This record gives sequence, structure tokens and C-alpha cells, in this order.
Amino acid sequence: MNYFIIAVLGYLLGCIPSGLFVGKYFCGVDIREYGSRNLGTTNMFRILGAKPAAVVLLADMAKGILAVILAGCILPDNTQGLLLGGIMAITGHNYPVFLGFKGGRGVATGLGVVLVLMPEVTAIVFSIWAAIVYATRYVSLGSCVAAALVPALAWYFEYPLEYFVFSLAAALFILVRHKENIMRLLSGTENRIKQGSMDDFNKDDKK
Repeated sequence: MNYFIIAVLGYLLGCIPSGLFVGKYFCGVDIREYGSRNLGTTNMFRILGAKPAAVVLLADMAKGILAVILAGCILPDNTQGLLLGGIMAITGHNYPVFLGFKGGRGVATGLGVVLVLMPEVTAIVFSIWAAIVYATRYVSLGSCVAAALVPALAWYFEYPLEYFVFSLAAALFILVRHKENIMRLLSGTENRIKQGSMDDFNKDDKK
């Protein structure tokens, strides 16, 4: 029963549409109507700029963090419970029931989960992600490389086998969600990141 509660709480936390709330709060914009129509940090940055994107990043990370912490409260010292809460938060973010199962790609929420479980791994992959994005301006490339590195680093730092399996599953989950981005990267048609601005929107002009 405790595992069921952890799974449900993790999923519902993941379902919270941070991008939707932040877009509407900052300037009355439904982020799903612009750019890639994705609710994640990257589309928020492209459409509304750095501040809203930073808020979404932290909010989406918080979903993963809280899911793992709550799992630890329900089942203390239980690795399977922590990992279940984490993977369900990522699932909820990617496939939110309240939005017709159309969500983000799980990178920020997954980062929050890994931050609690493997902090040194988080520091390394975030640094690599930032370096790749800065050098290439391809967020999807940085995200895919970072996701793929998590299980490798979990193995390198000799985390329990369950952590490696979780990291591998989460990485595959994220890579599958980036399938179209990967195809565009291979064909040379992927869009580079470019900051948008809230000044581009006027509330009076919105429908």
C-alpha cells in the first residue's frame, strides 16, 4: 500500500504544469500556443526569457525533489521507494493527466530526482550540460548527453545497482522524449537556443 501511495503522490507532483502556471502568471501567455508548444524550461526561455525560464526550471526540479523526499518519509531507508517516487514524478511531468498526457521531456524533474539521490553526479552532468549548451546553443544535445551520462556516473561512483537501473531507465525515458530533437540534430535542422522576451507580448492583444 505504501508503494502505491508513493507512486500516486510522485505522479501527481510531476503532473503540476509549472510552465503553464508561470507563463500565465508572468504575462498571461499559454506557453502551449508558442514555439515548440512544450511546457519545459527551453520553450519558456525562447518565448518569455530568462526569468520565467529560471522559475520553471526550479519548479520542475522541485517536483522531483519533493517526490523523493516524500517517498523517504513514507518508507524511510527504502531505496525502492525513493526510486519509485522519482520515476513517477518524471512520468507525471512527461504525461500529465490534467493536460491530456501532453507534458515536458523530464529533464528538469529528473535533475531534481538525481540531485537528492546522487548529488555529485548532478553537479557533473549539470556542468557538462551547461558547457555543451553554451558552446553549441543546442539545449537538446546537452540534455541528451547529460541524461546518457547519469547511469555511467552512477556506475563509476559505485552507487547501488538499483540506482544504476533507475538512472538507465530515466535516461532512456528522456532520450525517447527527445527522439524528434535527435533526428533534427542528425539532419542539421535543430533550432539553436535564443532568448525571447516578455516584451514581445501584450496582454490586450491576447485572445
